[in-house]
Amino acid sequence: MPSFVDPNRCDGCKGAAQTACMAICPNDLMLLDPQARKAFNLEPAACWECYACVKACPRGAIGVRPYADIAPMGGACVPERSAGAIRWTVTFRNGRVKRFAFPTRTTARGSIRPYAGQPEPGDLENELLCTERTLAVPGQATAREQPVDDPDDSQCWLDGFCR
Repeated sequence: MPSFVDPNRCDGCKGAAQTACMAICPNDLMLLDPQARKAFNLEPAACWECYACVKACPRGAIGVRPYADIAPMGGACVPERSAGAIRWTVTFRNGRVKRFAFPTRTTARGSIRPYAGQPEPGDLENELLCTERTLAVPGQATAREQPVDDPDDSQCWLDGFCR
C-alpha cells in the first residue's frame, strides 16, 4: 500500500523549501502543498513502499499500510526514529504487539575505508584489477584440439556452411 500523510501531524518541516520526505523519496513522489504547507504523495500507485519517507519524517506524520505478511488485515507497522536505531512497532489485528529495533549505523561515522590498500586510480596502462597485486602469467594450454572423424552436419542451420 502506498504512503499517506496525516495532515493533522504534518507541519511541512516548519516551512522548509524541501521537506524530509521530499528529499529522501527515491521515486520523487512526495511534494509540498504550497497553500496548506503539508506534504502529500503525488502518485500513490507509483509508491515503492520502501518506508524511507516514513522513517525520515520528524513528526511521524507519514504512514504506510504494511504488507499482509507483516501485519495482516487491519494491523499496523510503525517505525520510530531515534539517534542510533529505528524502532519498529508491529500491531497485529488480534491486538498483539511486537517491537524490534535496527541500528542505523554499525560502525563509527567516517571509519570505513573501502579503498584502503587498493591501487591508486588513474593509470590506464595498468592491466591489474583493483584486487590484484601482480599480473597472472598464463600457463601452458592444457586442452588439445580433438580430431573429428565423422562430422554430423544434420543440426546445421546455415545452408552450405557446415559442409
